[in-house]
Amino acid sequence: IQILSKGELQVSDKERHTQLEQMFRDIATIVADKCVNPETKRPYTVILIERAMKDIHYSVKPNKSTKQQALEVIRQLKETMQIERAHMRLRFILPPKEGKKLKEKLKPLIKVIESEDFQEQLEIVCLVDPGCFREIDELIRSETKGKGSLEVLSLKDVEEGDEKLE
Repeated sequence: IQILSKGELQVSDKERHTQLEQMFRDIATIVADKCVNPETKRPYTVILIERAMKDIHYSVKPNKSTKQQALEVIRQLKETMQIERAHMRLRFILPPKEGKKLKEKLKPLIKVIESEDFQEQLEIVCLVDPGCFREIDELIRSETKGKGSLEVLSLKDVEEGDEKLE
């Protein structure tokens, strides 16, 4: 009856330790899934990310989501290793009137333009940082008043095979 009225349940040290270990592994998995070595474009293994997290003495925050913490870990790992979020591959189709002007506004957000085609409309296939996606989407929507389109071709541009430490 005490627990029901006060709403507190004691968690043993062992349980808490297991929970934190699981969160640590989940965070490493998210990081490994979203990131690549920028030089080779290859993904890192979860084990390699876990090791790197231990090296920077990352401690899990039980009250923050694993996704938030994964983004924090990526920022911290950038200081000690070659790591970057994998780029997204997008295709935009822009109406001819707004196309050229809009391309100038999009340029700073684009990492690599893979192809550009201008027939009836401007079609661009490019790589962008996933952090810029929402901004790009809003720009295209507002500037073309719904006439332009944005298509995600792949969520991450990676080379096959894991990154190995030599």
